[in-house]
Amino acid sequence: MADLPQPPRASGVLSLVGTPIGNLSDASPRALETLGDADVILCEDTRVTSKLCARFSIHTPLERCDENVIAERVPSVLARLASGARVAFVSDAGMPCVSDPGQRLVDAVLDQGLRVEVVPGPSAVSSALALSGLSSERFLFEGFLPRKASEQRSTLEALSSVPATLVIYESPRRVAKTLAAVAAVCPLRRVALVRELTKVHEEVVRARAQELADAIAARGEVKGECVVVVEAPGQDELAARRSGAREGEDRRGVDDLIAEGLAQGTPKSALAREVARASGGSRSAVYARIVELSREGR
Repeated sequence: MADLPQPPRASGVLSLVGTPIGNLSDASPRALETLGDADVILCEDTRVTSKLCARFSIHTPLERCDENVIAERVPSVLARLASGARVAFVSDAGMPCVSDPGQRLVDAVLDQGLRVEVVPGPSAVSSALALSGLSSERFLFEGFLPRKASEQRSTLEALSSVPATLVIYESPRRVAKTLAAVAAVCPLRRVALVRELTKVHEEVVRARAQELADAIAARGEVKGECVVVVEAPGQDELAARRSGAREGEDRRGVDDLIAEGLAQGTPKSALAREVARASGGSRSAVYARIVELSREGR
């Protein structure tokens, strides 16, 4: 087995620093010490991080390193680390690399055998999961769902069969629509909307999916960053979804056989007999489907 690359002794360190998600008092002593001792702090938005630094009298230089520029920053960061610099990396709130592009930087640093350390801090994922009261034994963090309605629906359909609590980030402007989409796919599951985590107006609202979607839609304006936590499916629901998937596959298989027969000009009655024999379905049901697809021009 080949030896793993070891960081040069003179190299610096990339510190991934968790920052408060709302309440600045949640900043840990170690996080503040790391930011104060760093040669530079890489951050998403210098205006946001400057408020944290001002609160705790931290005077380390700030450099923007968001998703638009992080790729071009990588070479200079690697050079700094190789020369012994201490570089702190933060997101606007919470843990870096969770639903943000910091992973790209960490990947590059580790590939070069340079040192990376983590300074743990608040996380909206774990905080919302704990506050939701829903099972945390197994959970899936999806981050932000697609914005396009059709893509969002297909993503939720795919996730609905995962036997785990689902955690989703959402903006206050889109959360009502997202809750409606969740209700359309999983109407009977319990769902928690957690917003303004750690702030004065922190709130958790929990109900069955459709009830919660209706309640939030009735509110109109929603304020504060939101996390949606969706209960894991029960065994009955999982069984029903598996059965539905099999039925869908069977239906597509029958439709393919019918389409092939129609393309070959096979008479409908003979085709119904052949497809019923091949699929194990009833001849009358297959014949009705043949007529239906013929009208659709298939």
